[in-house]
This record gives sequence, structure tokens and C-alpha cells, in this order.
Amino acid sequence: MSELINKVAQSALVTINLEELLHPGERVVYDIKENLFHGLILREKDFRAFIKENDWSVYDGKNVAIICSADAIVPTWAYMLLATKLQNHANYYVFGDLEALDQALLQEAIAKIDPEEYHDSKVVIKGCGSIPVPTYAYVEITRKLLPVVSSLMYGEPCSTVPLYKKPKV
Repeated sequence: MSELINKVAQSALVTINLEELLHPGERVVYDIKENLFHGLILREKDFRAFIKENDWSVYDGKNVAIICSADAIVPTWAYMLLATKLQNHANYYVFGDLEALDQALLQEAIAKIDPEEYHDSKVVIKGCGSIPVPTYAYVEITRKLLPVVSSLMYGEPCSTVPLYKKPKV
């Protein structure tokens, strides 16, 4: 009886799992509508007092999406003032909903990847997983790696969809 050989394990394929780039910190929404007077207007004096007295440590290590769900005009400086307090507590914060937050977190993580680590490599971008990864992350990693990889595939090392192969010169 012949020995089974795992050709996938012996191959030169490099697998990138985008799930591993997702920051594990909790994602929360800060809705500035809670600071509006009668749900309509932001009073500067009251807001500054809140900013000064609030316990911002509840955001330690969290990822914060800043929104205003009320139909109110909130001055830009209010969001900026809020950011000054989140800066020393939150892992990351953005103006926008949870989807915008996830996009920003993934974009930051992908930006930190050194594409030269994949120079002339055969790369598989892992497809299926336990955590949904938004499509834009797959497009962004493709944009980043195409100039340097010898080939790019999607899926699992044992079953890939070829996307790109560097032309022979």
C-alpha cells in the first residue's frame, strides 16, 4: 500500500486569511443624538460639560462608530471634540456606521501588509470562513498584491479559482 502524500502542504502556495486581519475588539456605536437637547439641537455648554465629565474608559480597546441617528444639524466640531476623548481610549473610531467602521479597520490592516513579502509568490486568498469578510477587502488585497505576485487565486489551497498569472517575459 502506498503512502498518502499531501501535495497541498508541500506546495509553494501562500495563503492569506482576511479573517485574521479583523481586529478582535468589540464594535460599538456612539450615537450623538443622546447629547441633543429635546432631540433637536446640540447645546455647546452642555455638550462640553458632558465631554469633560463622562467616563471615557468604557471605550477602552473598543472600535467605535460615531453617528447621529436623529434628524438634527450637529456642528462638525462636536464630532471632533468627541474624537479627542476617544483617542486615548478606543482602539479605533470613525464617523459612520458599523459597516464603515469595519471597512476602515480592514483597510488599515491591509495597508500594513508589505506586498514585497509576497514578491513572486503564488498566493491564495482564503474564501470561506467563520466570519464574513466584506467584498471590498478582497478587492483591496487584490489591488495591493497584483503588482508583485506571480499568481493570485481565491478559495482554499485544495480548490482554488485562478484569478491572475504573471505573464512570462
